[in-house]
Amino acid sequence: MTIHIANAPCSWGVDDPKNPFLPPWEKVLKEAAQAGYRSIESGPWSYLPTDSKQLTAALNQYQLSLVAGTIFDDLVSDANFDNIVTLTHNLCRTLAEVPTADKTCGVNAPAPYLVIIDFGNPERARLAGQYHQAPRLSNDDWQRMMEHITTISTIAQQQYGVRPVIHPHAGGCIEFADELERLVTDIPHQLAGLCLDTGHLYYAGMDPLASLDKYFSRIDYLHFKDVNQQVFEQALKQELDFFSACAAGVMCPLGTGAIDYPAVYDLLIARAYQGWITIEQERDPRNVETSLRDVTASLNYLHSVGF
Repeated sequence: MTIHIANAPCSWGVDDPKNPFLPPWEKVLKEAAQAGYRSIESGPWSYLPTDSKQLTAALNQYQLSLVAGTIFDDLVSDANFDNIVTLTHNLCRTLAEVPTADKTCGVNAPAPYLVIIDFGNPERARLAGQYHQAPRLSNDDWQRMMEHITTISTIAQQQYGVRPVIHPHAGGCIEFADELERLVTDIPHQLAGLCLDTGHLYYAGMDPLASLDKYFSRIDYLHFKDVNQQVFEQALKQELDFFSACAAGVMCPLGTGAIDYPAVYDLLIARAYQGWITIEQERDPRNVETSLRDVTASLNYLHSVGF
């Protein structure tokens, strides 16, 4: 069984490209390579160089490839959709033009991936993890989001050969168990796969192991993170928005939190998963000086339990 492990710029606090505290992109690539990774996600558009030749040279310098690009934005409103379409073309064109991750895979579709995440509703972001308090989309808004996902998934796959995968995310409008179930009913697997994230499943009140098992046939790509239980409970109690919780340290190095990774490994072995796993540890970029230590520790931990 072949499992590849990557990382992502969010482990260095890179989520919003306009954040004035972001580390230089060269630092992220250098430290990812130094920690032992051979592939990385692109992070938000415009963080890494947008010129494909410049980006190719930088990736080659650090012996890295891109495993995925990410849309992390409002997927519901029509007003934002032209921006989403442009972003889809930019991300997928880059993935078609630069070194991308090894295509080893099993029944899942191979890399590279376009990770599709809804995030932009401030009330949902504020009530991340709050199943009973978080407002749900109306039927019309949900269907509009599904139409938007269908359009950008078709662009990614048909025009660029990039596999779209939908990522349920804490604080987004696809977060909780009922929304995940509705998603897989409304979006056929031939159109888009799933990128399930152990940390976000846990944050949303789901059992990561049971969810990976239930939806395994729909999974093309995986994200791993771990959750500091004490910080998590405090974040829910205080109704912290998702990124405030991340700044407080709710995400921690793998093996130091609430998620049972030896059990996850056993499940993936039993299911013969072959493909990519990306480790993430969202943080405030002002805490970037511990990123190299943490991404190294997480990779070493996964190796220690069999990955």
